[in-house]
Amino acid sequence: MMNLGSLSLSTTKSSKPMVSLSFWIPYFTHWGENLLVCGSAPGLGSGNVKKGLLLKPSQQDDQLIWSGSVSVPLGFSCDYCYYVVDDSKNVLRSEFGMKRKLVVPETLTGGESVHLRDLWQSGDQALPFRSAFKDVIFHHNFDVKVEKPLGVFMNKSDQDDSVVVQFKICCPDIGEGTSVYVLGTPAKLGKWKVENGLRLNYVDDSIWEADCLIPKADFPIKYRYCKVQKEGSIGFESGGNRELSLHSIGSKQEYIVMSDGLFRAMPWRGAGVAVPMFSVRSEDDVGVGEFLDLKLLVDWAVDSGLHLVQLLPVNDTSVHKMWWDSYPYSSLSVFALHPLYLRVQALSERFPEDIKEEIQKAKKQLDKKDVDYEATMETKLSIAKKIFDLEKDQTLNSSSFQKFFSENEGWLKPYAAFCFLRDFFETSDHSQWGTFSDYTDDKLEKLISKDSLHYNTICFHYYIQYHLHVQLSAAAEYARKKGVVLKGDLPIGVDRNSVDTWVYRNLFRMNTSTGAPPDYFDKNGQNWGFPTYNWEEMSKDNYAWWRARLTQMGKYFTAYRIDHILGFFRIWELPAHAMTGLVGKFRPSIPLSQEELEKEGIWDFDRLSKPYIQKKFLEEKFGDFWPFIASNFLNETQKDMYEFKEDCNTEKKIAAKLKSLAEKSLLLENEDKVRRDVFDILRNVVLIKDPEDARKFYPRFNIEDTSSFQDLDDHSKNVLKRLYYDYYFQRQEDLWRKNALKTLPALLNSSNMLACGEDLGLIPSCVHPVMQELGLVGLRIQRMPSESDVKFGIPANYEYMTVCAPSCHDCSTLRAWWEEDEERRQQYFKEVIGVDEIPPSQCVPEITHFILRQHVEAPSMWAIFPLQDMMALKEEYTTRPATEETINDPTNPKHYWRYRVHVTLDSLLKDTDLKSTIKNLVSSSGRSVPSSEDINKSQGEVIANGSTKPNP
Repeated sequence: MMNLGSLSLSTTKSSKPMVSLSFWIPYFTHWGENLLVCGSAPGLGSGNVKKGLLLKPSQQDDQLIWSGSVSVPLGFSCDYCYYVVDDSKNVLRSEFGMKRKLVVPETLTGGESVHLRDLWQSGDQALPFRSAFKDVIFHHNFDVKVEKPLGVFMNKSDQDDSVVVQFKICCPDIGEGTSVYVLGTPAKLGKWKVENGLRLNYVDDSIWEADCLIPKADFPIKYRYCKVQKEGSIGFESGGNRELSLHSIGSKQEYIVMSDGLFRAMPWRGAGVAVPMFSVRSEDDVGVGEFLDLKLLVDWAVDSGLHLVQLLPVNDTSVHKMWWDSYPYSSLSVFALHPLYLRVQALSERFPEDIKEEIQKAKKQLDKKDVDYEATMETKLSIAKKIFDLEKDQTLNSSSFQKFFSENEGWLKPYAAFCFLRDFFETSDHSQWGTFSDYTDDKLEKLISKDSLHYNTICFHYYIQYHLHVQLSAAAEYARKKGVVLKGDLPIGVDRNSVDTWVYRNLFRMNTSTGAPPDYFDKNGQNWGFPTYNWEEMSKDNYAWWRARLTQMGKYFTAYRIDHILGFFRIWELPAHAMTGLVGKFRPSIPLSQEELEKEGIWDFDRLSKPYIQKKFLEEKFGDFWPFIASNFLNETQKDMYEFKEDCNTEKKIAAKLKSLAEKSLLLENEDKVRRDVFDILRNVVLIKDPEDARKFYPRFNIEDTSSFQDLDDHSKNVLKRLYYDYYFQRQEDLWRKNALKTLPALLNSSNMLACGEDLGLIPSCVHPVMQELGLVGLRIQRMPSESDVKFGIPANYEYMTVCAPSCHDCSTLRAWWEEDEERRQQYFKEVIGVDEIPPSQCVPEITHFILRQHVEAPSMWAIFPLQDMMALKEEYTTRPATEETINDPTNPKHYWRYRVHVTLDSLLKDTDLKSTIKNLVSSSGRSVPSSEDINKSQGEVIANGSTKPNP
């Protein structure tokens, strides 16, 4: 290993005196891993990790310390960061949060030693600098004045028997007039008395620092930081005392910079409400919740003691131009907002009377129990078009529109062109668009040219997106000022027929489909229909598409939910011809090779990878109807053995043939049932052959449920069971961990939003450690415990870095869950509530209160409740059948997403009883609540571990 002590940052002879700069950081690594420091200056790599300073490890007490040194000139400054690298200096992981700032003061004379004592910045330590906390919850309504420049030493090390120690602490949540002190054992730290302690100076970015001269004889020292309020009360940081010992301090003038990370406080905890944008109801909306309704929802949240409002995705989904587009996770564009949420009344200050009357009429006609998606979209766009025709010149020539256009034209132009072509060709399937099927920039410019006959239509799409942007921006800014985090949702996929797959086709594997293996939500798995990502191609530009997507989202939201975060470790990939989600494989994954199987005595790959169809199975499944199935779908290959015909050997082909038979009145049985049963036969395989490499195989999920497996000999069964367990639960873990550590940081570093991951379903063991390392907040739903040995999760045992909730949009509400299963209800009543009696058949407010209290009292950072579950605290809001409050049925790929809250937000704002009940629940649990006097006041810290008028 290279001699680090002689490394100098000077590439040429310098007339400036030099200072010895040493790095020192405790960090445990795995075998084959090294620590490296890389900075923005020469000698520390100039931002190139390969040229960074490799550190040396040494064991000191119970810590593994990495250290190294360089010589730098006086006045030297740079940003730097630590990296874990392999022996070839390839980055394995890096620190999170802001890069460290290094300044060597000109006040030194040369020859001194400056020792940087750092702590690794993990993902959770970066949380206070995420916009949810920095810009919303911990945002100050007062200015904290910078008292000294960063890194300047106020004392001089001119005595051989003393050391200058600079104490540095990050304190993001500070009250007005509050000071930060360090107290400790030496006299210079007050001997634990605040009046003699060392007061720290504010140097910017929530950093406080100060230095003092401490005699070497006083070491080792013990110390702690504290906050001193202006009235004199003292609040020490939590945890034990910090310690500082002298290591390898020589006779030079010594300076030690103690970067002590975050001020340790009681963990900040808050609560929030979750509701889809389309479900909100107000007195001003037209048929559906609208972006400007968020202001009412924020007001209600503040009054109810809630710091967060969570939405489902709000991007445009207008692929089919029918109610199928109500599915909010199937984006037409990951950048464009949905016209559904536009408030047409806010498009202009002066409406003609006929438009005013049309809006009033629409409000009454569309004020239904549920969303009428098609009628609402048609009505809003019709009214908006009439207003556009009246005011387009004023809007499109305004400075605010021009600014919006210049900042968004990269996605806005292709989006507008796509919408035009979709309507012109009457399909979003861009493979049907002739010469426009293949996107090019030249074709785009011709499509959106001002000289084109359809330029007015292009501009209408610009106009709609502009007003959606202004309305959502106004609501988002309102939430920030009220101390409420607005949390968005990042779908795992995009629609196959979308702007993104048209423009960036190389980023998607268009011959595949995304889904999830069988789990709590669906025993047959799920097929979402999205193409899987081509991660190799995406990595070539450092995931620019993802970075742009997150940057756009960060314009409106201060937190977001990563839908199906498991997809960033591995995705359940299905062939494009599949309709269900059962016969898939994980990508990436290490398959079973033909050689591996042959060594185990497995030879008959056709038998194992093709549907195993015996006459007896057909008779058992279809009864007297089996000859009809055999004659229409199967060929007999040998006596009593069958295979599928070429025209129906996939799920999509089977469905098409069944539909044709039904239309000809040749199908006498129920079409849905027959389709499910024929699909079962098609999926009766043990191994799935890789379509790109015939010598690779994947075990079918739930392999033992197949009759194909049951008919094997015992040896084959035992081998395949062992390999099945190895494939799904062992051999992939390291691969998936490395995959997530490549892809997820690209997302997290693209914006300052707080990231929460939906980690439900079949969870590989590598997921939670990676999420913890990256500072990702997980999700805990009580009825879906992550522990395999319990039926109900125990909120009191949840980790801090989680969101806890009794239900979510992908399952039944608390009331419906309680009422739908008597046996489970009784078990919950006895085991969780602790009452050995017959439980009430209805989820009465007392039950709801108990369950919600369990969650607000949990250690989780956030307790977020669906609005329906909160409304169940009051009996008058439980008159609607509970099943009607369900937002999504994951087992139904064509579910109509249309639930609307039956009470307006205007009415909920007037219900002081409900608001008071919720606020008391939250505040009594020790969670932070927005204050009526200072909405940004908080109780603790995050711990480690409007108008849409254009401006003229």
